[in-house]
Amino acid sequence: MSTYRECDPNTLVAQIGRMNILAISGGRVQVRLTGITLPVSNGYRVTVDLAADDTYTVTRIFVRGRNTWVKGQMTGVYCDEVGEVAYQASCFHNGEFGR
Repeated sequence: MSTYRECDPNTLVAQIGRMNILAISGGRVQVRLTGITLPVSNGYRVTVDLAADDTYTVTRIFVRGRNTWVKGQMTGVYCDEVGEVAYQASCFHNGEFGR
């Protein structure tokens, strides 16, 4: 059984909010089958994926070359919370995420 399922990116962008996406990634959105990736800066990105139970998983990822590190993750995020959680994940200067 898969952890994630196919996601409509337009619905997800609407749930996060266009102004939040502008604040997080300057409006850049990379569409994937199970969600979206928002490139932040300094090698950080935020991924949002639709889980099998209709909640979202928001992950802060750091990328250098071919190496990636998960720097925090929140699971079970509901649609009305996904914008705030994605914004918090993008604030990598403020400390830890996912606790």
